[in-house]
Amino acid sequence: MQDAVTLAATPQLEGRVRGRLRAIARNLFPFLVMGGLWEIVARSGVFPRKLFPRLEDVGRAFVDLTVSGVLPHHAIETLLRLLSGFALAAVAGVTLGVLMGRTRRMEDILLPLVSILAPIPGLAYAPLFLLWFGPGEVSAVALVAFVSAFAVIFNSWTGVKAVKEIWLRSAEAMGADRHRLFWNVIFPGALPYILTGLRLGLAQAWRILVAVEMLASVPWGLGWLIFGAREFLNTDAMLAGIIVIALIGIALEKYVFQRIENYTVVRWGMMEPNAR
Repeated sequence: MQDAVTLAATPQLEGRVRGRLRAIARNLFPFLVMGGLWEIVARSGVFPRKLFPRLEDVGRAFVDLTVSGVLPHHAIETLLRLLSGFALAAVAGVTLGVLMGRTRRMEDILLPLVSILAPIPGLAYAPLFLLWFGPGEVSAVALVAFVSAFAVIFNSWTGVKAVKEIWLRSAEAMGADRHRLFWNVIFPGALPYILTGLRLGLAQAWRILVAVEMLASVPWGLGWLIFGAREFLNTDAMLAGIIVIALIGIALEKYVFQRIENYTVVRWGMMEPNAR
């Protein structure tokens, strides 16, 4: 009996393994193509090797900087600034966006201001923040929070406004008070938009942080590493720093945003588990 169960389970197990391998191959394929194109250009001699290093040079620089502890130190410093600034942006952005979506007066007051400030490039604010807070950590974190908050505000506001009126009326007809109406209808309905805003805000935070780390004269950070390597034409070290930024971004997406989605909107049936 046990042998029969084992034989029946074997095809299912093999199918899952094949599916997992196909998923891994699909995810790796664009990186393999990009790496192959990079290596072709690097070996063609169009650019000097110092300016366009081969993959083996980038890999060697990545390993050397990691083993020496330099790259992890830069990554940790940047990650702490990123999370500090982004946490402030997330809290303030979601709060203001929800208030704008729920209160007409707040919308009339804040929407014109946000619409004017949001399109301005983040680097344009950098001199002001450096003058106000001085060079260092405070100006870097404050600028990250300020710039990345706009995407969170806009998407949170849009999400609240997008909640269907029939949902609200149905909940009210069933006796839901304002507290339950918000937490059981409005917030779940707006959450996909809020998560999109958080993703966009995180991308904004990365862009401004890498640039401002050099302007704010911080002693450590991936931005500092990348701009410092440029001065000495260490393109391999620059690319190693860029790879770390990409790896951190992938880790935050997979282990933070995807898990929040699976625990909320996917679990509630508002999104397919493998739709993205």
